[in-house]
Amino acid sequence: MMWLVLLFCGAALAQDVTIETVVEGCSPDMCDLLKQFGAMSEKLSTVEAQILELKNKEQTKVIFSAAVGGPNSAVGPVNTATTLIYKTVFTNIGNAYSSATGIFTAPVAGVYYFTFFYHAGGEHRSFLALYKNSQKIVDSSDHPSSADGADNGGNAVILQLQQGDQVFMQMEQNTHVWGNSYVTTFSGYLITAM
Repeated sequence: MMWLVLLFCGAALAQDVTIETVVEGCSPDMCDLLKQFGAMSEKLSTVEAQILELKNKEQTKVIFSAAVGGPNSAVGPVNTATTLIYKTVFTNIGNAYSSATGIFTAPVAGVYYFTFFYHAGGEHRSFLALYKNSQKIVDSSDHPSSADGADNGGNAVILQLQQGDQVFMQMEQNTHVWGNSYVTTFSGYLITAM
């Protein structure tokens, strides 16, 4: 009996006949069975759509790493707080980092990991801060010293971002870093999409 119902339903669906149309002229037992089959079919479609969405999220890859680079050994001191642009891009899977603006824009909502490092001369103050949109999240700094020839610093953070959130590095006023030999870097990657 079950094979007959499935065969009938398959033939009806193949001919673009809806379950509701078939149900109109059937016996009560057959009608209940066809209604249950229709409900199961709808649930299956919903579950398939959810599985596809999860697979797409898992396949989203966002990874970048860049250095200030360039021919000049020093960037700064600057007269005003400035977004630091990392022009030498090593990796930019997902194209979320812009080497023209220095800004990372989250392509998907998720949890991301960011890290930055800098190298600077000791004669000037060093101060870099990582921002999410307009909010300072973490920073790293060092004071000037005549006895200290060079400074190194860095920091890291895990952030939950919404699609379109921006993350960037800012150099504060009257500070500097060295940009040659790829010693000042900014990197990040998507840990998991949400």
